[in-house]
Order: sequence, then structure tokens, then C-alpha cells
Amino acid sequence: MPRTGWANGPSGARRKASSRVSPWRRLASRRQAAIPRRAAYHGRVPRTPNGSPPLDEPLSPTPATDPPSTGGTSAAPPPPGPDAPGLGEQIGATRDSVKRVVDAHVELAKAEFADIADAAKRAAALIGIAVGAGIVAGLIVIVGMPLFLGEAIFGSMGWGILLGLLLLVALALTAVVGALRPGIQASIGRAFLGGLLVAIVVGVVLGLDLSNRVWSTFADTVLPGSDPAWRPLLVAVLGLVVVGAVLGLLAAVVRGAGGGGLVGALVGGAFAGLLLGLLTAFAPGHRVGAAIGVAAGLVTWIALLFAGIARGGFDTDALKDRFWPAKTIEATKETIEWARERMPLSRRS
Repeated sequence: MPRTGWANGPSGARRKASSRVSPWRRLASRRQAAIPRRAAYHGRVPRTPNGSPPLDEPLSPTPATDPPSTGGTSAAPPPPGPDAPGLGEQIGATRDSVKRVVDAHVELAKAEFADIADAAKRAAALIGIAVGAGIVAGLIVIVGMPLFLGEAIFGSMGWGILLGLLLLVALALTAVVGALRPGIQASIGRAFLGGLLVAIVVGVVLGLDLSNRVWSTFADTVLPGSDPAWRPLLVAVLGLVVVGAVLGLLAAVVRGAGGGGLVGALVGGAFAGLLLGLLTAFAPGHRVGAAIGVAAGLVTWIALLFAGIARGGFDTDALKDRFWPAKTIEATKETIEWARERMPLSRRS
């Protein structure tokens, strides 16, 4: 009797064996068959501690979708990065950087020095304006002060101009005499005192109308029938012309002058008397009398200085001794001679 277990051969036995496999083993085998596909998708297959796949792993996972293609072409690979610079390029770049830094500092210094130069020019211009304004102010004071004093004291700016001019001439001449001493022997102090004395006397006499009063009294006695307004002038002019001519003639005789000298002295004395008579005959008043006195004093100061220069002459030797180092030269010569005696230039054989 044929055996039914093996009637169909080995295949029947396998079917019987597979029919006896439990459902859990079939599920595990199916999962093992799905592992290659999941490994390609996930990169690795998760395992449980006993080595079997987890139960919550899906049997048929959803495959990953590819990104949409753009125009049916694949994406271009990224461009390659720049090559690293060499040693020469790095040195050149460093040199260029240093040069740019130095150029920047130079440009900054130029700009700053330009600003400083502009500020210095502006300060110099302002200082020049200030100095010019000071000079003009000093000139205004120097020129305007005599005019103001002439108007305020003597009643006319003309007196200020005249007296200022005479004062400057007297000061200049005094400075020259002082600078050229001892070449010029003129006395500065006596000339100044003489001018001061004349200024006081003339100022008081004319300022107080003393000379006019004297001539008026004398004219009333000599010419009582003439015009009272002109009597003092006539008497003063005539009298002083005669007195001046006589005095000039006597001075020429004393000096031993000849005929021409006598005539010149006579005319000069008469002219001086005429001026003195015109000056002393009228009543100028306080302000004009004081101005005439100051002018007379300045003129006397200048005249005495010139007289001293003319009388003493100009001693060039004395002036040379004053400005020539004669003592030093003599002492140097003596020292050279002393050195030659003690240290001869060549030894005697």
C-alpha cells in the first residue's frame, strides 16, 4: 500500500512542512524579504535587541520621491574654489597694503598741514592788519595831537603845525649833536635853557600885553595928535629900527669889519628892529601871546644849537677816537710783541 506522506515526492513533503509553519514565522520571513529594499532607501535597517526587525516597521515603506527635474537635465556641479595664493602673491599683497596705508597717512598729513598753513596765513593777515592799524593810529596821534593842542590852547591849528614842526626840528638837531659827541662840542643843556627862558619872557610879555601898554604910553607922549590905533605901532617900529641899526653897526665896528660888513650889519640890525617892533606893538591876547612865546623859545633853542656847532666846529679825530677801538688794538700789538720775544718763530743756530 503506497504511503500517502510521500506519494507526491519531496514537493509534497515540503508543502506539508510549510503548512505546519506558524503565522509569525511567515510574517518574519516576509519582513526579511523586504529588508534589501528598505536598506537601499534608509541606508540601514533598524534592529531589535534580539536581531529581528521591529514590529512597527512598515512592510512596504513608501519610496522616496526624486526632486523634480528642471528641463530634463541634471544640476551642474558647483564651481571649483580659487587656488591658494603663493608666497610671492602674499608678499606683493602685503607690500600693496603697506603702501596704501602709508599713502593714506601722507594724504592725511598733507591735508592737515594745508589746514595749518591756511590758519597761519589767516593769522598773519590779521596780525598785519592789526600792526597797520596800530601804525596808522600812532600817526594820527602824532599828527593830530599838535593840531588839537594848537586849536585847544592857542586858538588855531596853524599854531599846532608850526610849533610841532619847530619842536621836531629842535629834537632832531639835539639828537644829532648827542650822537656825534665828542666830535661836536655844542652844549645841549645851555641851548635848551636859553630857549626856555626866551619862551617864558616872550610869552608873559605878549600874553599880558605888557609891550603894547608900554608903547601906547610912550606913543601918547611922543605923538599925541596921531591916530591912537596906529600910534603904538609907529613908535615901536621907528624906534626899534633905529636901535637895531645902531647896535648892528656897533657890533660890526667891534669885530673890525670893513665897509661891506658895516653896511650889512646896519641893514641887518634895522631889519631885526622892524620885526621886533611889529611883534611888540600890537596886543595879541593871552592865547596868541603864549603861542608866540613858545615859538620864540623853540627858535632860540635851534639857533643856539647851530651857534654851538658853528663855534665848536667838527673834530674828526675826537670822533674817530670815540668809535675806534684804539686801546684794544694797542693791547693786541703789545701782546704780539711780548709773545714774539718769548717764543721766537725760528731757533737760532
